[in-house]
Amino acid sequence: MSKKTRTNHSSERKGLPSKAEILEFINSAAGGVGKREISRAFKIKGADRVALKQLLRRLADDGLIAKRGRRIQPASALPPVAVLSVTGVDEDGELIGQPDKWDADNAGPPPSIIIHTRARGGPGSPRQLPKPGDRVLARLTTTGDERYPYEARVIRKLTAQAAHLLGIFRKVAGQSARIVPVDKKLRNELEVLPGDDSGAKSNELVEVATVHDRERGLVRAKVIKRFGSVDDQRNISMIAVHQYGIPVDFSESVVQFVDSLEPFPVKDRTDLRQLPLITIDPPDARDHDDAVWACRDDDPENEGGFRVIVAIADVAFYVRPGTELDEQARIRGNSVYLPDRVVPMLPERLSSDLCSLKEACDRPVLACFLTFDAKGRKRKHRFERAVMRSAASLSYDRAQAAIDGNSDRQSGALLEPALWPLWAAYDAVANARARRQPLELELPERKLLLDDAGNIERIVMPTRFDAHRLIEEFMIQANVAAAETLQSQGSAVLYRIHDAPSVEKIAALSRFLKALGLSAPIGQTMKPKHFNQLLKKCRGRSDEHIINEMILRTQAQAAYSADNLGHFGLNLRHYAHFTSPIRRYADLIVHRALIAALKLGPGGLDSRDIEKLHDTAELISATERRAMSAERDTVDRLIASHLAGQVRARFCGRISGMTKAGLFVRLEETGADGFVPASTIGSEYYVHDETRQALVGSETGETYQLGDSVEVRLLEVTPISGGLRFEILSEGKEGKPAIRDRIQRRRPRKTRHTRR
Repeated sequence: MSKKTRTNHSSERKGLPSKAEILEFINSAAGGVGKREISRAFKIKGADRVALKQLLRRLADDGLIAKRGRRIQPASALPPVAVLSVTGVDEDGELIGQPDKWDADNAGPPPSIIIHTRARGGPGSPRQLPKPGDRVLARLTTTGDERYPYEARVIRKLTAQAAHLLGIFRKVAGQSARIVPVDKKLRNELEVLPGDDSGAKSNELVEVATVHDRERGLVRAKVIKRFGSVDDQRNISMIAVHQYGIPVDFSESVVQFVDSLEPFPVKDRTDLRQLPLITIDPPDARDHDDAVWACRDDDPENEGGFRVIVAIADVAFYVRPGTELDEQARIRGNSVYLPDRVVPMLPERLSSDLCSLKEACDRPVLACFLTFDAKGRKRKHRFERAVMRSAASLSYDRAQAAIDGNSDRQSGALLEPALWPLWAAYDAVANARARRQPLELELPERKLLLDDAGNIERIVMPTRFDAHRLIEEFMIQANVAAAETLQSQGSAVLYRIHDAPSVEKIAALSRFLKALGLSAPIGQTMKPKHFNQLLKKCRGRSDEHIINEMILRTQAQAAYSADNLGHFGLNLRHYAHFTSPIRRYADLIVHRALIAALKLGPGGLDSRDIEKLHDTAELISATERRAMSAERDTVDRLIASHLAGQVRARFCGRISGMTKAGLFVRLEETGADGFVPASTIGSEYYVHDETRQALVGSETGETYQLGDSVEVRLLEVTPISGGLRFEILSEGKEGKPAIRDRIQRRRPRKTRHTRR
């Protein structure tokens, strides 16, 4: 940024600059600026700093700017670390790429990026160099060049070899075979020449490597792996794994390293093996990384209080900074849990054996010792490296059944030494939670139960027990203790942050509630307790769950950050993830930070971790979103496949969303989402009323609104994409005809339909 630019913006002024002035200032700063630079440039002081923060939040919600760590950039700007697709080579022989994810509708065409590779050995050696079709994780810097506004340095190649993709093998009579990519972004089929099909049969799901035919200028495909029929449900999750580029296999050197690991030494660890620490997890849990224990506090100054231990697998002892194992865990960011498989962050010997707190096995842990008073308020805490031996691995329902008087032999023997003290401590801590008033959304969670063939056997809504809440609250307390300790030590740390909802989103929620006939005390500053009051007011209404979902949509997205912004949803000032280092890289970083800050031995945070902390926060926030998308897409595909034989069947559902093009309906029984095109509703024009979240008839005023119960008929299923298309059978509610000059109307249909 030039001195001249700063001087122009630094002229004496009162109040806030306009949105246009702020955008001009941000756009003129290569690499982005921070709030401090904006405040200095426009001489913003005192209370105006709060107003500036709100203005910047509005610009972000409007999609005009984006926050990358501490830097604020134009929304079209790329983060400092991003996944790129290598698209070709320029006339100088330089690799050219584009962002792997890009919203062309809102941001225009994607920028072209020069990709630099290292000339010497190692990851940038000729054998490892990326090629067109590959995806790479790269560090970006701006160039100021219109043609290539960014240059990139490759951190890691995300594809093992050139352009591997997943597709459906099709044989075409009289022609070469074809590959239909499962990725909806890849619209062109690929040709497979005779001899390149590896014996694949029509309708098989296959992995292929693309082959560039220099003579014909075409891209062909060579089948390298066959997964069997695309109708085999066990293959469905593989589609999401490949589509999102989720790493599955560990390098041979990492596998050999993990296989050679020796069990941990007990020396210099606090011995907790005499205490009946237990793990409480879902019945199908594949790893156990947290254990709990509680007892009454015998300190006369803390009458009625409790002592609690939350012991977490000491992954940092095995996974050290700077190793290849650490880098592969960082790139993964987290384990991915799909209905029929887990793609782990760590090799199985670590995640399911050496680091898993198995029953009756000695395991290394980082233990958080917590003391609460009789009202559940935390009095003190400390962390120690320890060794434990789990007294039992209980499921939530077994632990709850024992407390409710239906114990089995093992859980019954644990009532007095373990379970009753835990529940007593939880009762106290739960009272403190109620006073704190975190956001209490109630959103039903559906779980797919699959048979041995991978088909959906049934879809259930698991019962939520006090056992779930107990573990959840003790984990939150340990997470808070970790964040507070590192904050007090002045240590680098990855926080789990959740910003407050923007004023614009709160205003939109207020308009929606008003359209439902609800008045809500929604002002400029909302706290979780205000949302809880609203939720309580709506309890028992037929549209209660839709209101819950709309409040959820109002919230900001949680993320990881090296800067502490607090956690709005939990109503906490300091929060970090500490309790799941087997499956989340953020927790491993927090463990290392505690080990280094408290001088607890080897495996602590080092300079390499600290140097790339902001990049790591960006990276693992992205891998978390990737995992959520993969899980959602897999569930959609499984349910679509489950419903494929029920075309023309009728279902009950609720309107869960809408656009000018039509309605989204969520089926009550399965939770599946499908689309109803506006052109198929009734025999009149329907217009989209954004304020009321409704489609309204332009002649009769017939209204379909978010949250309405409707009956639909299933017309079309596309299992590969997970898409469902419905026809609406229910009549809409009575209403006033839409005012066309105030609400944008969809285009007229060519034909009119009547309900059947």
